[in-house]
Formats: sequence, C-alpha cells, structure tokens
Amino acid sequence: MNIAHATTLARWVGDPAAFAAGHWRRRPGIFTPDGPLASPFTLTDVDDALATGFLHEPYLEMTGPEGPLPSDAYFSARSVNHTSYAGFADQGKIRALIERGSTLLMRRVDQWHSPTRDLLARLSAELQRPVEAFCFVTPSGARGAPLHRDDADVLVLQLGGSKDWRVYQGPADGDWQEGRLDGDGDLPPEVLRATVREGQVLYIPRGFPHEAVGSGGLSAHLSLTIREIHKGDLFRSLQKLSAKAMNVEVRPLDDEAVLAAATAMLDHVSKAMAGLTPQDLVDHARRSRLAALPAPGAPVSLSDLAGEYIDHR
Repeated sequence: MNIAHATTLARWVGDPAAFAAGHWRRRPGIFTPDGPLASPFTLTDVDDALATGFLHEPYLEMTGPEGPLPSDAYFSARSVNHTSYAGFADQGKIRALIERGSTLLMRRVDQWHSPTRDLLARLSAELQRPVEAFCFVTPSGARGAPLHRDDADVLVLQLGGSKDWRVYQGPADGDWQEGRLDGDGDLPPEVLRATVREGQVLYIPRGFPHEAVGSGGLSAHLSLTIREIHKGDLFRSLQKLSAKAMNVEVRPLDDEAVLAAATAMLDHVSKAMAGLTPQDLVDHARRSRLAALPAPGAPVSLSDLAGEYIDHR
C-alpha cells in the first residue's frame, strides 16, 4: 500500500502510516476526522440525483425486510418521442419505500457524480488500487444488508444519522468467497460492535464479515471500496507482457512451419520474461485495473468547444 503521499486517505483516518501499520488488512476501526466529514457526496446530492429521475438500472437497488424488492416497485417508465422506456428512478416510490423500512442502494456513484469521481481518482492514484463508491440510505431499525463479506477493503463515511455495526474476524487464508453468509452457521469471532455516528468513518478490512442496522434517524453512508487485484489480473498481465510485439498474424501452412512458429513464440516469451520481476507483474496488473476507472474531469467540454468556435470567428 502506497502511504507516502496518501493525503486523501489522511482526511478520513488521520496519519496514513499509523493506519497502515495498525489497521490495514488487520483489524477494523472507527475514526473521527477533525472538522466536517470530507465527503464528496451528501444527502443533498442523493436528493438531487433522485430529483432528476434520470438514474436508471442498475445504478439503484432497494431492499426490504425479506430481501431485494422487484424493480418495478421503485422504477417507472418514461415516454420519449412517443415510446415508453422502463427502468427510471421514481422519487415518490423510493421515498415511500424508505418510509416503510426499505434500504436504498445507489451503485457506482463515482461513475455519475463528478466530485466523487474526481476525489476517488486521486485516492486510487495514491493507493494504486481501484476505489469505487456506493451510497446506502437506511431507516432506523432496518438492516442495510445481510451478513456478508466484501472482496474489498471498505471505508464507510457516515453522512447522516447513525448505524450499528457488527464486524467479525476475517479469513485466515485465500480460501473464502465474497457475498452473503448464513447467520445461523458457525461465525468467526466478533471483533467490533459499535455505533458509527454522523461525521465518523469506519474501516472494514477485506473479507471481514459484517452487518449493520440503521439507528438514530435516517442513516446514510458512502462506502468506498478499495479493490485488490486477483490471480486472473496477474495472468492477463502476464499474457500481455509476454506477447508484446509478438507477430501472430502469420499463418504457417505445414508441420515444419507450425513448429518453427512455436519455436519463435517460445523464444520471444523467454526473452520478454527474462527481465520481468514479480513486482513488475503486480504493477502492470494494478495499472490495468486503474485504467478502467472513470477518468477525472470531463474528457470533452462542449462549452470549451463553443468558445473555440467563437475565438476563430
């Protein structure tokens, strides 16, 4: 983890070096930043996003006491050019469901909210790991999500209200799966039980089972998920690095030509891998994951383009 210049992370957890040594991948913790919580996304932004009505599947999901709700319970159709299109967020339906105890999940806020995108781009660059954002709005007494593991380290920024959390010990090795756990089965030891209040930050290490219940009014939090590369990412990077500049378009016509092509390929891979270190492979895989994130800033500005037309008149 790159902590030397993790100034964005420091806004939430204080000294990033102390956080890395005492908490990262080791144990959960609750932090109280100095001053107002530095969140790029607030309850006002939630209201504004829902008010547009343009949020579409799969960016929203709602969950009730019995599990996920059918999409038509919170989406409605819109008519555009005399054609009906389904799957648009219905603000009235969503509010009514929240009042009746359902939880709202807003997915990948970094893809459609530019301040969140820009802040997470800086954090991702500092940590050299992709960071994504999800917003949860949960009524008091409601369970935001069932007991589950995330395949990511999570920073929970409590935007409003409070939430009661229970976090359990993480896996001892790599033999585990993300997703829902059976609460009636054998659970690992509980390592944190606490209420996270407005303005506080909760850190949950990757793979640590957790669950939460809204308390103290309407609870809203922004979850920043810090993703790690997988063996599949390393394998794809190995393929790309070993095949770089390899000519694969030639079509050998007989057995001798096929063997010659195979010999040339093995020779190429051997030379390409000669100077490659494990860290080189990890760095390439992480850069590839980072490249898939939304780019900070607007890639195309029509306002700037209009100004260029005026300047050239």
